[in-house]
Amino acid sequence: MKVWTFYLNGRRFKLARMTRSIVTSALSLALVTTTGSVSYAQTNAEKTSIQAEVNGMKQNKHSDSFPMLSKVKRPEEVGFSSEKLKQIDELIQQDVTNGFPGAVLMIIKDGKIVKNTAYGYSKKYDRLSPLEHPQKMKTNTMFDLASNTKMYAVNFALQHLVSIGKIDLNSTVQSYFPNFKDKSTDIIKGKDTLRLIDILHHTAGFPADPQYHNPTVAGSLYTQDRNETFEKIAETPLEYVPGTKNIYSDVDYMILGFIIEKVTGKRLDDYVENTIYKPLGLKQTMFTPLQKGFKPKDFAATELMGNSRDGIISFPNIRTYTIQGEVHDEKAYYSMGGVSGHAGLFSTTSDLAVLLQVMLNGGGYGKVKLFDQKTIDQFSAPSDLNPTYGLGWRRNGSPSMSSTFGLYASPNAIGHTGWVGTLTIIDPDNNLGIVLLTNKKHSPVINPLINPNKFVGDDFATGQYKAVATAVYEALIK
Repeated sequence: MKVWTFYLNGRRFKLARMTRSIVTSALSLALVTTTGSVSYAQTNAEKTSIQAEVNGMKQNKHSDSFPMLSKVKRPEEVGFSSEKLKQIDELIQQDVTNGFPGAVLMIIKDGKIVKNTAYGYSKKYDRLSPLEHPQKMKTNTMFDLASNTKMYAVNFALQHLVSIGKIDLNSTVQSYFPNFKDKSTDIIKGKDTLRLIDILHHTAGFPADPQYHNPTVAGSLYTQDRNETFEKIAETPLEYVPGTKNIYSDVDYMILGFIIEKVTGKRLDDYVENTIYKPLGLKQTMFTPLQKGFKPKDFAATELMGNSRDGIISFPNIRTYTIQGEVHDEKAYYSMGGVSGHAGLFSTTSDLAVLLQVMLNGGGYGKVKLFDQKTIDQFSAPSDLNPTYGLGWRRNGSPSMSSTFGLYASPNAIGHTGWVGTLTIIDPDNNLGIVLLTNKKHSPVINPLINPNKFVGDDFATGQYKAVATAVYEALIK
């Protein structure tokens, strides 16, 4: 007979009649816990898992802590050259001198913060007029993450829900929403059998941007009421047969956000802020931050004249003031009330560094475990159709991805970009994370009549990401 000894909240216990073949045991802890706070250390050399339940309250079953970020004294401690990191400062600062609005760069490696530096300005313009006293960028400036929302809200939520068995990626959208189905009049069919995994691979058949917020473009699909938006999505015609090609679509992640809400019974912002961010201690990562105590000055500003592209675009309720602290994305702001699976999340480099470290740690941070390495591997594995796509995550799967990952990221690097100027890279082979947050769209449109989506900030090296990402890898000491 093997006697197992462990400590619970400082008290010593022995469990007898446990053979080597038994690796899990359960016991009542009601007499020794009062607050639901449980910590234990097993003293036997062999490992076991003690499954604890306190008056029906679910406890964390993971005794080991995950690495938490700390600052390096010198970059050389984790293999970076201080001199080459200064060259990155010079690259970005030169762009700022020449008119680029601003940026914050965070680099983490081996669980250490190597760099967190702010450049330029969080706000330079009031509409089209340059400010006499621009607002300086700070390392704690909050940014509209744009499509990085897809990863750090929806993917994190899905990875958590998959790892605890609440969601099956092979289930159909119709299993959650019975009214999501093909119609006899549909030219292209496939909604009846559309699975979550198809949506995550961006092979679902949806158009890239139906512009539900704009009646001129959307027609009968127009809505600026979040309560109607899923119905409009369900009515959106497919553009190609699902599974036959990749078309990156915001609609995919709008659907996934609604599915998370259906499964959890909570609105997306409520769920991720309380289930993901709060346990990690993140205080500046959220949707609709102006409704939660923050002020416009806390944010990097985006488009100068709302969503009007310097005055040439119009639709009902369009903003024409400089956007600061509100999500820029039109579908997210007008059709989803600021809370959507494809856009709407705000954060800082410091908070995002924690989320990147969760991924590098295999799913946890400190005493918080959100998911496991198996789930990360599932989500980051290459799509059969296109190796640059994982499940939502973009992968450094071909030379075409150098615009995101630079020239030297490992083939297993994953990440994402956001339209207003955000980049995240997670490179497990190098135990490296990069966050580059910019407000490149806080600049005039170059020529609104020729291309209303091309801004002055887009033409700078910092705003194109590749040069900065490449320079980070070049700063590693070989």
